[in-house]
Amino acid sequence: MGFCVMISGVSMGLMFLCVSGFWGLPTEGAGRESFLRNSSFSSRPSSVNVGALFTYDSFIGKAAKPAFMVAIEDVNADQNILRGTKLNIVFHDSNCSGFVGTMGALQVMENKVVAAIGPQSSGIAHLISHVANELHVPLLSFAATDPTLSSLQYSYFLRSTQNDYFQMNAIADFVSYCRWREVVAIFVDDEYGRNGISVLGDALAKKRAKISYKAAFRPGADKSSLHDLLVSANLMESRIFVVHVNPDSGLNVFSVAKSLGMMESGYVWIATDWLLTAWDSGLDPKTMDLLQGVVAFRHYTPESNEKRRFKARWKSLRTKETSGGGDFNSYAMYAYDTVWLVARALDVFFSQGNTVTFSTDPNLRKTNGTNIKFSALSVFNEGERFLQVIHEMNYTGLTGQIEFDSEKNRINPAYDVININSRGPHRVGYWSNHTGFSVEPPETFYSKPPNTSTEHQRLNEIIWPGGVTKPPRGWVFPDNGEPLKIGVPNRVSYKNYASEEKNQLGVKGYCIDIFEAAVELLPYPVPRTYILYGDGKRNPSYDNLVNEVASNNFDAAVGDITIVTNRTKFVDFTQPFMESGLVVVAPVKGAKSSPWSFLKPFTVEMWAVTGLLFLFVGAIIWILEHRFNEEFRGPPRRQIITVFWTKFVDFTQPFMESGLVVVAPVKGAKSSPWSFLKPFTVEMWAVTGLLFLFVGAIIWILEHRFNEEFRGPPRRQIITVFWFSFSTMFFSHRENTVSTLGRFVLLIWLFVVLIINSSYTASLTSILTVQQLTSRIEGMDSLITSSEPIGVQDGTFAYKYLVNELNIAPSRIIPLKNEEDYLSALQLGPRGGGVAAIVDELPYIKALLSNSNCEFRTVGQEFTRTGWGFAFQRDSPLAVDMSTAILQLSEEGKLEKIRKKWLTYSHECSVQIADTENYQLSVQSFWGLFLICGIVWFIALTHFCWKVFWQCQGLRPEEESDEVRVSEEASSSRSGRSLRAGSFKDLIKVVDKREVEIKDMLKQKSSKKLKASQSSAETP
Repeated sequence: MGFCVMISGVSMGLMFLCVSGFWGLPTEGAGRESFLRNSSFSSRPSSVNVGALFTYDSFIGKAAKPAFMVAIEDVNADQNILRGTKLNIVFHDSNCSGFVGTMGALQVMENKVVAAIGPQSSGIAHLISHVANELHVPLLSFAATDPTLSSLQYSYFLRSTQNDYFQMNAIADFVSYCRWREVVAIFVDDEYGRNGISVLGDALAKKRAKISYKAAFRPGADKSSLHDLLVSANLMESRIFVVHVNPDSGLNVFSVAKSLGMMESGYVWIATDWLLTAWDSGLDPKTMDLLQGVVAFRHYTPESNEKRRFKARWKSLRTKETSGGGDFNSYAMYAYDTVWLVARALDVFFSQGNTVTFSTDPNLRKTNGTNIKFSALSVFNEGERFLQVIHEMNYTGLTGQIEFDSEKNRINPAYDVININSRGPHRVGYWSNHTGFSVEPPETFYSKPPNTSTEHQRLNEIIWPGGVTKPPRGWVFPDNGEPLKIGVPNRVSYKNYASEEKNQLGVKGYCIDIFEAAVELLPYPVPRTYILYGDGKRNPSYDNLVNEVASNNFDAAVGDITIVTNRTKFVDFTQPFMESGLVVVAPVKGAKSSPWSFLKPFTVEMWAVTGLLFLFVGAIIWILEHRFNEEFRGPPRRQIITVFWTKFVDFTQPFMESGLVVVAPVKGAKSSPWSFLKPFTVEMWAVTGLLFLFVGAIIWILEHRFNEEFRGPPRRQIITVFWFSFSTMFFSHRENTVSTLGRFVLLIWLFVVLIINSSYTASLTSILTVQQLTSRIEGMDSLITSSEPIGVQDGTFAYKYLVNELNIAPSRIIPLKNEEDYLSALQLGPRGGGVAAIVDELPYIKALLSNSNCEFRTVGQEFTRTGWGFAFQRDSPLAVDMSTAILQLSEEGKLEKIRKKWLTYSHECSVQIADTENYQLSVQSFWGLFLICGIVWFIALTHFCWKVFWQCQGLRPEEESDEVRVSEEASSSRSGRSLRAGSFKDLIKVVDKREVEIKDMLKQKSSKKLKASQSSAETP
């Protein structure tokens, strides 16, 4: 910590000139000679010296000195540490002065110390780190927290306390946890303050927050200076104050803030660890009253038996070693642990066979001619090795695990989050870089993977200044008497969105009403004034309007401002209050009727599949019926005449019952393969299926095996197959089915035909009755490939989008000022000096189509998805509140009411051209139905084949079977072919015979077999 007032304006040259006059310690002494003699006989010297440099009369110094003394006493009393080597400590008071501190560091170094503990001031640490680097003496600070001290420049500096880098990240996480966006930093203007706040700014930037104002004061500033500083800070809109000062004078900040009324409700005060250091050192009740509602951070030290015993010893230690008091704080434990760190490192250092030797610094030989006694300073030859040993130490002390990472920081940094209320400091949680905020001690999570996700962050309830428990908003409008300057585009077209008006506001329109309605929902007043942007002769550039907001010329911009990527880089937008997107508008004309319109209901694939299915069904019906039905047998000529005559009459009859209907355009839904099931519920389908089965069973009982219509010569049967299959399309087939399998297949197929015919009729009706419009421009793709001019609205983002994103030549793009220019350019067309199409946002296009009596249409799809929002300066908290208000307007239906007020048109036009492809039916809609048919056909054919094969086997005589066996044994190859050929002919004969004949033959065979068995039984 930077807890000392640095003496400024003192150069290093002057400092070293004055050193000789203050050098009080002898350059040669008995103690040092004894140290050298003993070190020459043994690898472990009888004693080693360690320096301690800090400010005695400070909150930290009063706690550190007794901690140092008891640590030295404990180390020298412990026989397991150093084992015969006494540890001496050389103290020096830096007196909160950079000059005196550096001088003291040189005096300490004269005693040939192997390490120097301190300083507590980050400013002094910067200076004497150069001395430590030159003399190779490790410098271990127990209180200097400046993050820049960890840089590679200070190679011999190592801190045994926490780095302020982690504390500033904890504060940034706290700001993000409370959803604040800006803070005001109040800090002392020295290395400790400046560098800490610099790290805080970087940490806040990662959370999309920032320091809106830096209020710096010189070290030792009086209350009058602090008063002026806080008055300036209070003029800012942020009410989040982060105080990063030293404990000896930092309490004056809160005293002045109290007098200015800045400790009331609505303010937030966050203090770094200096505040609780001062608190732990003892504060009077009047001072404690100043800190009500403050949130402070403190170095976290885990509870342990050693820590409790140390606290119990503290009272006697303070009485013995200090005068005037000096209460316990966490830096006392860090000071104690630092002495033990040096002692344990020395023990390891000596155990490895290292020795302690010093030599003259060759860089100091040039100063021998001066009165300054630089010859008393020696280089610690083994200093680099000893520093490495210290860096590798790993043990548990009073402050927890003492182990360093590669950047020389203590591992597992953690802080207490303390809320000061009427009962004193109250811990509301912890912060660690392992888990973020939690209400459980950090060490309970170290065995688990790191998790700093937002949903796992938790703190207990905090009482803020003014005694409120709800987190303050964190900002107000600045107390400088200036209202918000809001830029409004001065449009010359589509003025119902935003335009000038001689009223109290000075503007009117759809966007203005929404903004005003949202402001009314805010829990605080918003002073504002509207300023028109543009000359009123043409629409202003919206990109330039947004840039004016980013440049702080406007606080916000209200209007029909499209939210696009490049604009979000400079300003913050609210929640969109209207959806938008670019579309293409082109002239259209009525489509001519096509003589082939009757083909449009089905795709080519659908027509092909349907025709093939008709043929396939005919083939199956012929296979199953020609043995039972005479209609499928007879001379070929007779069958052809019958087909053409009777079926033509049946074909023409259904058109008497058809008619045209008007179908309104609807949004096309994705076809489902089971669409045919939707007319009936599950129960209805089940009942219908049971009825099918019941009727089929009755027909089978009554009609099976008695139909002569499906028999005759082969040629006649082929013709019958074709005729029967196609005639089912019109339900005009004359042949009656008798067999169960035939009727089952036909019944399912007629169901399919019914659905296909109905779907065809409905689709054709839609295509013939819906108005058909055509345009040369089919969409954005065809517009890009052409070379014709394109119209865009002047001032909008469409121009840059077409040029930068779609690579359209700027010479093709024609800016249009107003609706009259739109209509004129479209009517003239590219050949008459107009445009082929217009690219603009959908809200404008709806108004254009209505005003043109629906003369134009959009072509293709909307090719960008954007919205309109209000623009605010980057990180403005008002943008978040306005977004919430817009969502509330939407939920309450007020957005729709405002839209109807301003955007109701006399003609509501269909935006897009109807596409005939939307009415075409494809195989995708019927494959489930076709699958059912295929399964039925497969079952029927399988059953039929199995029955025929069984009958064929039953008709083969037993004698023939014996002869076959003998012939197979005699000549397997030649007789095998003959038998297989004979078996196939027998199979065809069985298939071609009537069912009655087959039954008779089976009966005759059975009778013969019975007689044969009876005669063999009578023969003795």
